[in-house]
Formats: sequence, C-alpha cells, structure tokens
Amino acid sequence: MSIDLYYWPTPNGHKITLFLEEAGLDYTIHPINIGKGDQFQPDFLKIAPNNRMPAIVDPAPADGGAPISIFESGAILLYLAEKTGRFLPTDLRGRVATLEWLFWQMGGLGPMAGQNHHFSQYAPEKLPYAIDRYVKETGRLYAVMNKRLADHAFLAGADYTIADMASYPWVVPHERQGQTLEDFPHLKRWFEAIAARPATQRAYARGPEVNPDQAPISDEARRVMFGQSASSVR
Repeated sequence: MSIDLYYWPTPNGHKITLFLEEAGLDYTIHPINIGKGDQFQPDFLKIAPNNRMPAIVDPAPADGGAPISIFESGAILLYLAEKTGRFLPTDLRGRVATLEWLFWQMGGLGPMAGQNHHFSQYAPEKLPYAIDRYVKETGRLYAVMNKRLADHAFLAGADYTIADMASYPWVVPHERQGQTLEDFPHLKRWFEAIAARPATQRAYARGPEVNPDQAPISDEARRVMFGQSASSVR
C-alpha cells in the first residue's frame, strides 16, 4: 500500500523523498503549499499539529493496526528506517552514531541554516548582526561535518544512512547560505557522492513536479509563513 506523503520541496521535504526513493517504497505526494497556508488546514493539522510539513501516513504499519501518521522529518526518517530495516545500522555503535548525527542535524544544521536563509533571503529588513551570526554558525557546522568526513565516507561511518539523508538537503543551498564547498573538501566529496546517486536525482525531480513555477516568495506568502504566533495555534 502506498505511503501518503504531505510535502513541499524544501530541505525538510526532500529528506523524505530521498528515503522513499532509495528504499523503493510506493508513495503518493499530497502537496502542502506552505506559501498559501495549506499547512494550517484542519485536515492537515490532524496529522501535523505543529503546522509544518513534511508528514506521512502509513496505511500498513508493522503492528497491523490502523494507519499511523508521523510528523517531524527526523521522526519520519527513523520510522521509515525501522519499518524497512534500511539505512539505520542494527549494531549498537553504528545505530548510536547514526542517531547522533541525525539529531545533530535536527537540532543544529537545520535550525541554524534555516535562520541563515531567513535573515539573508526573506527578512524585510537586512540585519547585519543576524546575518553575520547565522552565516558564521552555518560555516562552523559545515566545518564540523568536514572534520567528521575526513576519515569517514558518510556521517555515521562507512555506510549511507538516514543521517546523511537528513543533512544533505540543508547543504544543497550552500551558496545561499554564504558557504563555498571548496573551503570544505571532505564535505564536498560527500556532497558530490550523494548528488550522484540515482535516488537523489529522482527525489529532487519531484520538486518541480509539485512546484513548477519556483516563483520568488510573495509578500502574502511571507505573511503566511513568518507571521504566525500563539494565536495561530489557539
């Protein structure tokens, strides 16, 4: 049975198509146009209470029970890895390393690069302190990956895992983040190896299918995406 994927082509959205394409799982994309506010629709909130995509619904969970919904990209990757028995080592040390780097991405690379994008690309007022802060922190995190990859093929070790799938989409927009991959040769090698994978190319081809216009963000989309507060949840 096909997995339902609630998706928009953002770094977090790409994480899940990377896994689904690598694992060869059947899936159906349900576009969640975040610029138009689809993430706030009541039906979507039933499966994604944080008003964020991606989310999935698995109609055939391993326990044989009712369909299960999962939100948060890291939780989805972990769920799919455990469901399929792929891209997550079964030995203790390999599993620990994978989860370390997965949570490193969720708690560090994603949020910091996201703030980098916001203040350098989307904020109505260019704040030099904020831009400098997040460009530098993104560079520091790139350096952490580069150091790790100096003696490891992938983030968790010798094998490609969900940790790499989580981090790669946040390195794709490196130029927008004020980073040059030539400054991080081991990271560049890793990046190019993942980019060359057929599943990566298939996953990224889904983006233009869903959002063919790739138009610059409008003022209305800015309001929808960045103007939410506690009252939006209540």
